[in-house]
Amino acid sequence: MREPIAALVRQEGWRAEGAAARVHYEGGRDRYAVEFYAETGHVLYWSVPTDDDEGGTAAPVPRDGVPDPLRRRVRGDLDEAGIDPAVERRDL
Repeated sequence: MREPIAALVRQEGWRAEGAAARVHYEGGRDRYAVEFYAETGHVLYWSVPTDDDEGGTAAPVPRDGVPDPLRRRVRGDLDEAGIDPAVERRDL
């Protein structure tokens, strides 16, 4: 496992998935999956269907559509893992 991934999985809720680390967040009626890719140093946000929308599919979310508290939390997790939190702001 790559060191940045290993460091992130020590943060609450993160788990390793190959060359990426993923965490799920739920707030209000919204659910998000957040992925960090070590090789490219990118963070991706996905909207995940809720229990009420079991037939829905995950869809990518642009950063301006992600709540600020979630983005701050992700940057904090990255920082705690020794990863430059500025990667959260990188465009694809």
